[in-house]
Amino acid sequence: MGCLGNILWFIFGGFISGISWLLIGCLWCITIVGIPVGTQCFKFAGLCFFPFGKEVVYGGGVGSLLLNVLWLILSGIPLAIESAVIGAVLCITIVGIPFGLQQFKIAKLALMPFGARVV
Repeated sequence: MGCLGNILWFIFGGFISGISWLLIGCLWCITIVGIPVGTQCFKFAGLCFFPFGKEVVYGGGVGSLLLNVLWLILSGIPLAIESAVIGAVLCITIVGIPFGLQQFKIAKLALMPFGARVV
């Protein structure tokens, strides 16, 4: 069922979210200092393309907190708003609720990506 969910997800919204994460990752990789942030964006782009069957585990320390604050100011808010709006639109119908919940999971990840890992 997860495979079918991922295929439908990719067609109906996952492609847009994944491309957004890839573009933000490319922008961060322009500078040498931003390369670790960009590689984290590329990891989460894979989650955005195919999220069913995967969970996000949050953890981390002070370094993650500082990076999350910097991320939130520079890139996190637009990605979170995008995912929240797409999730709200998908939740209008009963069939779209599982897809909307995945978008909300990605919106939370867009606010706090550092210290998080995909399991």
